[in-house]
Amino acid sequence: MKRLYLTSVRIDKLVELLPSRPEELKLAYIPTAADPYEDKWFIEADRKNLKELAFEFTEVDLKGQTEETLFETLSRFDIIFVSGGNTFYLLEKVRESGFDKIIGKLLDKGAIYVGASAGATLAGPDISPVADLDDPSKAKLENTKGLVLVNFVILPYYGKEKYMSRYQGIIDEYKDKFKLKTLTDDQAVWVENNSIMVL
Repeated sequence: MKRLYLTSVRIDKLVELLPSRPEELKLAYIPTAADPYEDKWFIEADRKNLKELAFEFTEVDLKGQTEETLFETLSRFDIIFVSGGNTFYLLEKVRESGFDKIIGKLLDKGAIYVGASAGATLAGPDISPVADLDDPSKAKLENTKGLVLVNFVILPYYGKEKYMSRYQGIIDEYKDKFKLKTLTDDQAVWVENNSIMVL
């Protein structure tokens, strides 16, 4: 079974979709995408929200991991939460750690993938559409292929005034290359096998 919860920032809607109460599930929180930023306020916000929702979570950094050790570690968790930050840096660390090779196996074993912001965009076929919202220079990538867990590219923070002029350019440039799905800060997408629901 493939289950994914993709959002800009909204975590609380996940709770009603879970098979058990949050306190009965083990969550791995991956904050690696935030590394390039000095101010990691959004990571602190995630931690606060997860605690308020009664999740007990363990932080797992992708840096320095091998495919084998990472699979062994993440196999213990019911939910794998990939946080926001720099999408290009995140993709680089995903490949270096082997996360891209093991995430499909983890989903097959029943884990739920939660992606916020960069973590949501990462789940799609390619991250290039967010180049104008992000800083590609933070990573050295041969290509921008994503995890391909879904067949669409999440564009987070849609509706925010500071991004709107860039968003129109992104949509015009990429609408014929990829299936794009814009998400406001209040929205999320729930994917269960072939079913896709916007919350």
